[in-house]
Order: sequence, then structure tokens, then C-alpha cells
Amino acid sequence: MPFILKDRSKFHYRVIGQGDKALLAFHGYGQSSAYYQSMERALGNDYTIYAFDLFFHGGSTLHKNDLPLTKPYLKEFIEHFLEKFNLEQFSLMGFSMGGKFALTLVETMPERIEELFLIAPDGIKTSFWYNIATYPGWLQQLFKRTVVKPEFFFGLLRMLDKYNMVHKSLIRFAHYQMDSTSKRLRVYRSWIGFRELNFDIRHIVGLLNKYKVPVTMFLGEYDQIITPKRVGVFVKALDQGELVLLKTGHSNLLSDVAELLHRKRVSGKLNN
Repeated sequence: MPFILKDRSKFHYRVIGQGDKALLAFHGYGQSSAYYQSMERALGNDYTIYAFDLFFHGGSTLHKNDLPLTKPYLKEFIEHFLEKFNLEQFSLMGFSMGGKFALTLVETMPERIEELFLIAPDGIKTSFWYNIATYPGWLQQLFKRTVVKPEFFFGLLRMLDKYNMVHKSLIRFAHYQMDSTSKRLRVYRSWIGFRELNFDIRHIVGLLNKYKVPVTMFLGEYDQIITPKRVGVFVKALDQGELVLLKTGHSNLLSDVAELLHRKRVSGKLNN
């Protein structure tokens, strides 16, 4: 799979579809660029999708000298990519954690963005659990130790589940993402590595409105990770914002959006 090399860091991507418009796509936590294959029949005739592996996922690696990932550094990676393909303008799609990558590009190069598709994006309203490992001192050390000694973490999950303190879908999500040493290490590296990808959402809204970027937000009605209540207000502040609510949870949302867009294209309702 092709990649961009900068210093000793690699940013892998795959090319999906063959449309005239360019779409840069960023997947969710624990996934890879392969998850965007489902978008080919939905968007592949209109867009060429350049789906990236987030760092610490798929084939992408962020060298320790480049940690943590900064917004200027990510911008340089993407500028190198755009130059390689001679792309001036592009659209963006970000799912879950990939929303932070999409929002970084909105913040750093808004004049080049034609459309923005956000699917249950992280980064609009920061989640405590997403960012807890970025705190200094004992909390960070506790999470680091959890990588090799997860007993306390799983004991905490059992207690939360026993007393119905957290939705069961969140418990399942946490178990799945932490059930091996390699997965726990990815959690820790992602939390630490992406800790500087935070945003002033009022500024983001201002940029999207200033450059007249159409935004479509897709959310899952049953999503307990990125809930409609937490991020829906963002769309209301946009001049060109549309909110689409699907009857699904978080894990299947990307494929469900692909199916929805495919049906719209077949019925002739998807704008060219």
C-alpha cells in the first residue's frame, strides 16, 4: 500500500474509486483505511477516495521523535500528499477519531476544502475518557501500567457493569479495544500521540462559514460513544449544515452511512 514518508514517520493510504473529485478520508479508532471500501459503490463514481491509516493503525507509524502529533506536522504531511497528486481542492470525511484529523485540516487549510462529511466525529466536544491519558502525573502512569497489567481496569469495568453505571455498549467497546496487550498499547499511544489535536469549535464554525463549506453530519441514534446530544449543536451553528440521524450505534455507523449514500445515488438524489 502506498505511503507518504516524512522524516522517519509513514502515513499509509489506499485509493478507492475513480471519480473526478478528491475525497480525503480518515477512519475511526481501532480500524484502518480498509473500512472505507464500503464507500466505493456509494461514492466511487463521483469521488476518488484517498483513505488514510491513522497513525498507530494499519501501516502508518509515527516515530518517537515526531511525538506528539502536532497540527502543523499533520498539515505538512497532507500538503506533501496534495502536491504528489497535484490536488488544489478536496473534500473531507472523518469517522469517530478520524474526525480530529478532518478538523485539523479545516483549521489549517480551510480555503482548500470543498465539502466536509463528519460521521460521529470526535473532537467537537472533548470526551474525558478519550483524553484522560494526556493528563500529567499519576493518571498517565496508571494508564501506562494498564497496558501490561490490565487487572485493575477490567475489575473497574465489572463493577461499572454490575451497578449499571455505564451503558453496556460502552462496556463492550472498552472490552474489545483492551482485550490484548497490542490493543492496549495502541490505546495508550493514540491517547498520548493525538493529545494536541484539540479545537476551538467556535473558530472551526467560523472558518466553515467564512469559506462556505457545506457540512453533512451523520450520527447514530443509539450511539453511546459520540452521542447526538453532544455534537448535534455544532450543525445548528453552521450556515450550510445538515444533520442526518440513522437508527444505529457507533460501530456500524460508517458502513450504514455508505449504504445510505449508495441508496441515494441509485435513486438519483445524491448531488453531483
